[in-house]
Amino acid sequence: MVEIRSAKVSDAIALRDIYNHYVENSVVTFDLVPSTTEFWANKIAHLLEKKLPFVVVTEADQVLGFAYASPWREKAAYDRTIENTIYTHPNHLGRGLGKLLLAELIGQCKSAGIKQMIAVISAEGAEASVALCKEYGFVEAGKLDGVGFKFDRWLGTVLMQKSL
Repeated sequence: MVEIRSAKVSDAIALRDIYNHYVENSVVTFDLVPSTTEFWANKIAHLLEKKLPFVVVTEADQVLGFAYASPWREKAAYDRTIENTIYTHPNHLGRGLGKLLLAELIGQCKSAGIKQMIAVISAEGAEASVALCKEYGFVEAGKLDGVGFKFDRWLGTVLMQKSL
């Protein structure tokens, strides 16, 4: 039985491991260098301090995935617009965990007074993410071609947007 709960600083190791798999093996993140446990502990603390949702999905106390809302931009006029991020453990893909996480994130963002959610998705290798966003009412808001360089090739992004 899976459970969704707020992230805790003690989840940082699991988040690091999940995320670093994608850094090292895919183009769904444009990060090139694996992250640290300290990075994730600080991110959890920072977003929770800002009263932004950061959730994990667990099964038998094992973190299987995570989702969070981070500021879209730092300028004050953007305060009610967030960028959403979702990652699931590579051994647990296809179980609907992304759907659970996105539904929870949308609900918590609405409760927090967020008005716009933006998903920045790799235009290559992340078709499931685009489909998930469409299923939850996101619409394509634009594309940026050749904005990232990873694994010896130029990559673009798709911007998806949902009004809450």
